[in-house]
Formats: sequence, structure tokens, C-alpha cells
Amino acid sequence: MISARPVVSAGAALACASAVMSVANAASMPRLRPPRDGSTPESVVVCVPARDEERDLPLLIADLRAQHYRGRLTVMILDDGSSDDTAAAAHAATEGDPRFHVVSETDPPPDGWTGKAAACRRLADLAAAFDPDVLVFLDADVRLGSGAIAAAVDARRLLGVALLCPWPEQLAATVAERLVQPLLSFSWMSTLPVRVADRSLRPSTVVACGQMMVFDAAAYRDVGGHDSVASSATEDLDIARVLRRGGHRTAVASGAGYVCCRMYDGWDDLRDGYTRWLWSAFGGRAGTASISAAMTLAYLVPPVAAVYGSGSVRRAGLLGYAAAVVARVAAARSESGPGRLTGQVAAASAHPVSVGLYLWLGVQSHRRRGRGALTWKSRPLVTPPGSDPSR
Repeated sequence: MISARPVVSAGAALACASAVMSVANAASMPRLRPPRDGSTPESVVVCVPARDEERDLPLLIADLRAQHYRGRLTVMILDDGSSDDTAAAAHAATEGDPRFHVVSETDPPPDGWTGKAAACRRLADLAAAFDPDVLVFLDADVRLGSGAIAAAVDARRLLGVALLCPWPEQLAATVAERLVQPLLSFSWMSTLPVRVADRSLRPSTVVACGQMMVFDAAAYRDVGGHDSVASSATEDLDIARVLRRGGHRTAVASGAGYVCCRMYDGWDDLRDGYTRWLWSAFGGRAGTASISAAMTLAYLVPPVAAVYGSGSVRRAGLLGYAAAVVARVAAARSESGPGRLTGQVAAASAHPVSVGLYLWLGVQSHRRRGRGALTWKSRPLVTPPGSDPSR
């Protein structure tokens, strides 16, 4: 009979390593800060793709109108074939502000394109008329502090990167959201030395978040922009990889205090969102299987041993479980800043449940992809060449 002790000890060791990595990243990763005095402002075009965003888009527009930015700031908003009153809501919220331009697109995405990639390409084409130094892509459900654009643009320049992704605080209101959403930042905070990865051109170490992407406009054009990731379900990660393959550095920074986002609204929205892209997150089935095995060993085996084991097996399980909680809290504090410690510890204590739910979502994502059932906002995720994209 195989002894449980080596397996539990290996899992505890992995969990402890993830805790060390999370704490180190929380202490060292870049953060958005107020811009330096005397810096020359760059011209910025903010691009907002919006499909069925009648509720959230006016809030973002209000945030953008309140930005304290000394340079030229232009905002392009694309109503991407919405079935609600997104366009009317956008026009009403801009109140004739000349910096804002609202365009409606009724054509479906071209064959082989995802809806978001096509919308971003259209926005970049429109932005070219303003000859920007910096392109900022924002999701419509993002909320910004009044200094967010200035801080993000300045941070990109200071870091000397072609793409900066300020990681937003992920807001969560329901139990399902509180269980799953913290794993977005935890997944890379606990496994990747961020400062080392930010200096690298290795595509495999990239971290990106499509909720807010700040590009050097020349580098964006150099790699072909969103044309290079037309069919990607994770266009944010893939365009960052394309940049690195082209010799351009990318980086992630904490957006705590400047940027936040409630990515999904309730269980149904969260389930559909994660199953849309999880199949591609780890390089296919083999990568998913490897990551799932590692997560099971590090984050499910130790708590099971802590409950059902005895002696040294139980002690190793308790150590592994405690290390995972520490890792989760460190990641949460980096994402959201100081405060809320009690709530962060409470959420982290449910880490085994979070991991189990995440693994289940991954399985469902692969199953839906196998059935050709992946959709987002009433569209097929990718329109197969030769098919009718309006169906």
C-alpha cells in the first residue's frame, strides 16, 4: 500500500512554495502611483468595446470624463451590435463632450474573428485618425479613479514596456464570485516571479488582463494589433505573447486604488464567462491536466489530510492548508490594497472549495468546446470560416 505521507508532504511543500512566491510578489510588484511632476504628457486614445452594456457603460464614461490628465485624451466607444440601448446610453452619458466619439457597428465579426478582437481592431482603426502615442483598451464594466489614466500612462513609460496591464481589483458580490474571482490574480501571483517575468521576453511567462491594457501605439501597430489574435479566446494573453515574440516587453502592475471591475454578475454569468476561455488558458488538454494535477496536489490533498489524517500526515496537511491561505491573502492584498483583512482571510479559508469549483469549470469549458457550444454575449465565440456569422 502506498503511504499517504509522501503525497501529503509533497502537496504541503508546493503550497508553501506558492505562499513564498505570493508574499514576494506582493512586496515587489509595480503599482500605479501618481505621475511624476514635470513629465511630458503623451496623447492618449481610450478604446471601449461595448456590447449590451447599457447599465455599466455610463458609469465608465462618467469616470473617464472625470480623469485628471494633462495631455490630449480622446475616447472612442464602439457599440458592437448591441440588442439593448447601449448607444443611446453612451450618447446621453457623454453629454456632448468633444473628447468622446460614439460609433455603432451592426455587422457581425468577420469569419474567424472573435467579437471582442474584431471590436478592438475597429476601435484601433478609428483611433489612428488621432495619431495617439498610447492606446488604452478598457472593458465597459471597469471603474476608474480620477487619476487612473495618468498613473497608468506614466507607469508604462517608467517601466519602458510596450504593454502595461494594471491589474484591477476584482469586485465580487455573490458567493460564487467570492469563491472564484480571487483565483485570477492568485493563479499567477503564487506561481510566477513577477518582476523577473516583466523583464523577460519569454511568451510563457506573460501576465495580461484585457480589462485594462495600455499599449505603446507604435509597438501595437508593429505586431499587427488585434489582427494577430483574431480568433483567440484569450486575446489579452495572446497579444502580449505576440508583443514579446516581436521583441517588445510587457508588464503587469497592481491597479489597487485606481482600477476595479466586477467581471461577472452572479453564477450564470460567471459560469458562462469562465467556460468561454478556460479551455485555452493552459495550452490545451495536456496543459490543463498538468495544472489540474498540481492544483489538486497542492490545494486539495493537504486540507483533506488535515481533516482525515493523523499524526505527521495531519500536521503536513495543516501546514499545506495554512500556506495556501497565506498565499491567497497575500495575492488579495496586492490586488485590493490594505484593509479588509478579515474578509480576505475568510475568503482565503475557503480555498479548497474555490479550487474545486475552478477545476470543475475547466472541465466544463473543454466539454463545451468539444460540442462547439462556446458562445459569449449571444455570439459563437469564433465564427468558423465559411459559416453564416449572424446565426
